[in-house]
Amino acid sequence: MLEELVKYDKELFLFLNNLGTAHWDGFWLFMTNKFSAIPLYLLLAFLVYRSYGLKRLGVVMVTIALLILVTDQCANLFKYGVQRLRPCHDMDLSGLMRLVKKSCGGQFGYFSAHAANSFAVAFFFTALLRAKYRYIGVFLLLWALIVGYSRIYIGVHFPLDVLTGTLIGLFLSWLFYNLYLKALPVFKL
Repeated sequence: MLEELVKYDKELFLFLNNLGTAHWDGFWLFMTNKFSAIPLYLLLAFLVYRSYGLKRLGVVMVTIALLILVTDQCANLFKYGVQRLRPCHDMDLSGLMRLVKKSCGGQFGYFSAHAANSFAVAFFFTALLRAKYRYIGVFLLLWALIVGYSRIYIGVHFPLDVLTGTLIGLFLSWLFYNLYLKALPVFKL
């Protein structure tokens, strides 16, 4: 059963990865770069400040920092615990895939920390700001989906890596959002 799932995952990866063209490579490399989200993070910080004030912005920033730290550490735990090769290190795929990124990254890639962090941030800020900004969830979900797909496009993650990262990111975001809500009375906010 597991072998069959891995086989389908590799086939889906090859299909999605080979949809790419050199014309779009720059866009996807930009979207997968963690620094490309800095303007979005600054906008979200401004929206929180505008909606809730400086004190609550401080609590949100600490919560987000802890959320990303926990998500990254979970990804590292899984990567070295599961030890699933990244597509770019999988000899079965050599010559069949497009490797857009110059360096492939570490040897193991289960699950995608990029996908986990993107969905965690998107879900947290959607829950926090949806009452004030009606369509923010749609925008943030689209951004997270693009970041997740970018990992497949550039050749460093399988679809199941991205899906698992998405689910873990959503779960951790839900957990940290609820912890954030419980912390508000403690800080008298």
